[in-house]
Amino acid sequence: MNRSDIIDWATEIYEDVGLSCVRQFLDDTPGRKAAGMLPVYVPREVVHGAGMLPVAIWGGGDRLEIIKGDAFYQSYICHLPRSVIELAQGGKFQALSAMLFPSTCDVIRNLSGIWTMLYPGMYVRYLDVPQVLDQATGGVFWQSEMRELARDLAGLSGIAPTPERMKAAISLYNEARRLIRALYDQRRSTPWAVPTAELYVLMRAGEVAPVELFIDKMKAYLAAVTETSMRPKDRARVVVTGSFCEQPPLGLIKTLERAGCYIVDDDFLLGNRFLTQDVSLDGDPFEALSSAFLHHVVPCSLVFEADPNGKRTLMQKRVAAAKAEGIIFAAPSFCDPALLDQPMLRAGADAANIPSISFRYAENSGQFQQFREQAGTFADSIKLWGDA
Repeated sequence: MNRSDIIDWATEIYEDVGLSCVRQFLDDTPGRKAAGMLPVYVPREVVHGAGMLPVAIWGGGDRLEIIKGDAFYQSYICHLPRSVIELAQGGKFQALSAMLFPSTCDVIRNLSGIWTMLYPGMYVRYLDVPQVLDQATGGVFWQSEMRELARDLAGLSGIAPTPERMKAAISLYNEARRLIRALYDQRRSTPWAVPTAELYVLMRAGEVAPVELFIDKMKAYLAAVTETSMRPKDRARVVVTGSFCEQPPLGLIKTLERAGCYIVDDDFLLGNRFLTQDVSLDGDPFEALSSAFLHHVVPCSLVFEADPNGKRTLMQKRVAAAKAEGIIFAAPSFCDPALLDQPMLRAGADAANIPSISFRYAENSGQFQQFREQAGTFADSIKLWGDA
């Protein structure tokens, strides 16, 4: 399995807005069902342990014309929900038996209500994640939410999420997260060998494909990129942040790289890497998943930050860990969580004398020239005056 074949496989899944690949995966395992998941985080282990295929729903990007979806949301709402509704109204989600809506923001919460009205025969669940991160409150609550979700999904699949099945699922996703961390570490060390445009489509495929297949593809890709003969170029090392929910068009990621940037850290596609360490295989699996959420999640706008200085120091920590030279704040238009946090994050970057720029995008944006000029000027200024 060579590198180009892996990226071709991943790109085909990325471009498959109709989820025909999901139908193929289900056909290969007769009787299995699939559950759609809106951004950003739903515990994949629970869905897998209940015998269902977790399928992340990221909208149609710039490959979809929005017509029906515009009737459901105001113009000052982010593009993602309109895109998702458009796909659903076009019959693109018929392979799904359930839709899960995590508490990412008000828009996704309200989308769960719209879904309930439009598709009353489908299992729909709004999944509230804990914001009080202690065991007695948030931990007990999150365990209850996951157990109830597991019971409901088992009712759809006919497969009970036994402790053995749950631990097997946790073990699989632990392996997937280890490989994802290895790939991100490799990109941080040799960004010329792991273009973010390639890494991105591979991670997008991993949000849809069965985790066992994703693991095989990651192993092969990691082996390929560690043996590459590609040489480094004189580019600026940057962190891209603010894109954890509505995703940027792939063309925008390529544009940033062509403009002279090596992306060495980002918050794209957090779902499969939301937990930063292995989940324990000891004891009750729901308690283990709950503990992992309380203590080992990616710091981002979706999780309550108890430290009053946490937001102001976060970017300094990320830049130091990635050995980056600057930050690109790239948030979707009208994304409340990202745009509310951005002033605090940018103030912290300014206080640490870290160069930064910011812009907003929409997932269906096809005009990248202004982004290329802005990112190119930023990269040039870092290389020319970064040590000044």
